[in-house]
Amino acid sequence: MSQKQDNLIVVLDIGSAWTRVLAADLNEGAMRYRGHGMVESAGMRKGLIAELGPAAKVVKAANEQAERVARANIDECVVGVGGPHIRGLNTSDGITLGTRMREITREDVHYAVERARAIERPPDREILHLLPRQFILDDQPGIFDPVGMVGARLQVDLHIATCSGSALQSTVTCANRAGLEVSEAVLESIAAAEATLSADERELGVCLLDIGAHSSDLAVFFEGAVAHTASVPIGGQHFTSDLAVGLQMPMAQAEELKRQFGNAVVTAVPQQAAIEIANPQPRMLPLRSIAEILEPRARELLYFVKESLRQGGVVDALGAGCVLTGGGAMLPGMLDVTESQLRVPARTGMPVRLSQMPGELVHPGFATAIGMLLYAHRTRVTRAAENNSLRGKLRAIFAASF
Repeated sequence: MSQKQDNLIVVLDIGSAWTRVLAADLNEGAMRYRGHGMVESAGMRKGLIAELGPAAKVVKAANEQAERVARANIDECVVGVGGPHIRGLNTSDGITLGTRMREITREDVHYAVERARAIERPPDREILHLLPRQFILDDQPGIFDPVGMVGARLQVDLHIATCSGSALQSTVTCANRAGLEVSEAVLESIAAAEATLSADERELGVCLLDIGAHSSDLAVFFEGAVAHTASVPIGGQHFTSDLAVGLQMPMAQAEELKRQFGNAVVTAVPQQAAIEIANPQPRMLPLRSIAEILEPRARELLYFVKESLRQGGVVDALGAGCVLTGGGAMLPGMLDVTESQLRVPARTGMPVRLSQMPGELVHPGFATAIGMLLYAHRTRVTRAAENNSLRGKLRAIFAASF
């Protein structure tokens, strides 16, 4: 195994069903797959870490798999954060630059954002992301980067994505116990959007719905910026549980039935279609009976999504429709239910394929992990550019003094 490499980017996605570690590096400016590990999760309950010991053991196992494939030591990672504790809110504030117009600096932008973020919030809430929706310079709205422009007052419309502080700390502690240092935390729906959405969709307005095992996270983009983030406490495991209860069978068998024969639209299943099952006793099971259990749960999920969109004031802002990703997006009929409930077009969000990445990873279940890689790379590039710009200014000041 080779030594740690400075250009290696590693992400950790602790899901309710699966824990994934994905590693990539930069090769001539392009992101290149290096390796991954995937282990069935343990110690999770309702989308949150309930037992640190089992969860950390799984993270360690997934990381060791990734190390073997990548042939590199991995001791640092970016973690994903999602689940029913996610909350988003919009706020607005700004600064007056003086009695006369002057040029906007990067420090002015940071100060305006700090003013906008200074709102009361419960003590257990942790800020994950500060996402400017637009800047307003004097009376001119719709500005994305005001640095270098001239004005007298700078205002920012800001979206703040928050999470439970204890839930975030549990994720960090779990990674630490597995021997990983956490360098950054990323909201999973924002990450999934990085891997699945086009620039046109972000501009026209789109809802990214990441259907996980125990919850479904959503992020709405409009005019290129994040307008709403939230989470709905319904995921793929609820569909499986409904089948297990309704058909009186073990969860493992219900999951297999869902994967092989499930459909979220009853009328899409032929009336006479049936299969023979042996557990708990031999019988013929009409396939429509599976769909009759799954369809109400699918409609309930999209009902709560629509309510969240309505509360966020973005229900009419989905010009490009809705993109479904995550493992739960693979259930046949989910796109039809989404279109009928939200009255917008829907498609499945497949993640972009990294160089040298195995084809089986081009799956909605890996959208979050791949998106986290892309997000981490983009933030690295942005920070490097800002640092270079600052160093350039310091060099200019130093040169001008002689």
